[in-house]
Amino acid sequence: MAAELTDEEKSKDVFFQRIALIGEEMIAAHGREFATGAFVLAARWISEGRMGAKVKPKSDTEAAPRPN
Repeated sequence: MAAELTDEEKSKDVFFQRIALIGEEMIAAHGREFATGAFVLAARWISEGRMGAKVKPKSDTEAAPRPN
């Protein structure tokens, strides 16, 4: 007998289905590398608390840090 999903599990499942559809659309439009990169960036922004945040653009005179 299969266990019944909780409301939280059902909600998460809906989000996973939506993510899958978005991924399929991105792959069809721009390829697998783009879709993967977009999801990696989104995960990074979420973990940094930047998703949806309004980030103030840097001025042209401000020096950007260079990666090592």
